[in-house]
Amino acid sequence: MPKTFERTRKAIAKKKGAVDSLHQFSRDSKRLHRAQVRDEKLEKIAASRRKTDKPHLERAAFFQEALKQNGGKPLQIDVIQELIKSFVHQYDEELDEVKKTRRAGRPASAKEDLLKVKIDKLQKEYQNGFLIPVLDTEENTALLNRWEGSWSYLTTLTWVRISSAGTVQPSSFPPRGEH
Repeated sequence: MPKTFERTRKAIAKKKGAVDSLHQFSRDSKRLHRAQVRDEKLEKIAASRRKTDKPHLERAAFFQEALKQNGGKPLQIDVIQELIKSFVHQYDEELDEVKKTRRAGRPASAKEDLLKVKIDKLQKEYQNGFLIPVLDTEENTALLNRWEGSWSYLTTLTWVRISSAGTVQPSSFPPRGEH
């Protein structure tokens, strides 16, 4: 969490005494205002970054859970393909449920549209190459099992793109652009 405002307030209080005694257009009040705006800007940037990082964290958590269910052992390519398919189709039931609750003749809800977009995006990525950590080597599975949920740790893993045709291509993390 940004601390610029608190540091600035403390510095002004040390110099002048109580911060309440500042008038509206003083240098110190402008300093406080700039610090507050900077903190808000940094918080906004951090929130947007968390939002963009969330799908990759969820993906890594999904495959980590699959490894734990397998006893932490490396997986075969056919098992990995099935896991990818289940990940791609994880929103199908929710989409069907939303469709059933919609009355006949009504347009699709925003939630339904978002689910369709998510599913289409995942299916397209699977066609071109689905980004996952390497799950068929001992050392990478051990690293993924030790992962505690942080973004920075994911860069230590080896990543690949597996297409629906079965081709495996080495990849880098974090991904640059859409594939």
